[in-house]
Amino acid sequence: MAGRPRTSDDAPQGAAASLLNGLGVLEAFSIEKPVLGVTEIAQKVGLHKSTVSRILTGLADAGYVQRDEATGRYRLGLGLLALSGPLLADLDVRRAALPYLEDLTERTGETSALAVWNGQEAVVVEQVPSPHQVKHTASIGTRYNKFASSSVRVFLAGLAEGAVRELIGSGAVLVGAPYDSDAAAAAELAAVEKAGVAVNDGATTPEEFGVSAPVWDYRGRMAGCVTASAPRTRVQGEVAAELAAAVMEAAAGVSARLGYGAKRAAEA
Repeated sequence: MAGRPRTSDDAPQGAAASLLNGLGVLEAFSIEKPVLGVTEIAQKVGLHKSTVSRILTGLADAGYVQRDEATGRYRLGLGLLALSGPLLADLDVRRAALPYLEDLTERTGETSALAVWNGQEAVVVEQVPSPHQVKHTASIGTRYNKFASSSVRVFLAGLAEGAVRELIGSGAVLVGAPYDSDAAAAAELAAVEKAGVAVNDGATTPEEFGVSAPVWDYRGRMAGCVTASAPRTRVQGEVAAELAAAVMEAAAGVSARLGYGAKRAAEA
């Protein structure tokens, strides 16, 4: 998703094109590549280096990127927090989830997080890090689009089968073995939906264990998912089962706070 090229024949012109090009430059940065040079960004977004250089100068003046004077390379700036702050503050599910995430981390000793679905990816919007020195964390704003990710599978399990096939077919969601067939992917998502939880036991990175459970709002719609992540060496066997149960309990608590239990009671 990062650094979308602006090269289509019917691309916007003028001010709209400049705005989209600026957003493309910002999207070129990622957790894996937080520091980039002009040439790297130009290659990612499909723009000339001189154009990228001008965009970066404007973004730096606004505080949205920072330039390292010694290397000439760039990283995202703190100005972006001013843009994301109102959005994060307005997320009801984020406010509802925070005390449950804090309790989950206190009970399990592992990192807890809340993610929402942006249509193609799971995006972390809140996190409570583990107190352990060795831990797995994901910064707010981290995006996941791998099928093997526990949060991605939770969200996909709540979508129509046709929508899932479209996301996979377009490459928006990346699928690998053993889920790299329609039948295998569908069977896995059916299992996740039935169990109410998805587990990632080293499937995305060999060192990480992750478990996610859905959060539902008063309309019965999936509003997000609660995830706990930890080093695999610390979470095996009975401990893994206990962590999964704790995540499901936390997700159920957030759902109840969003009114999901009241809806179910009314339907009954």
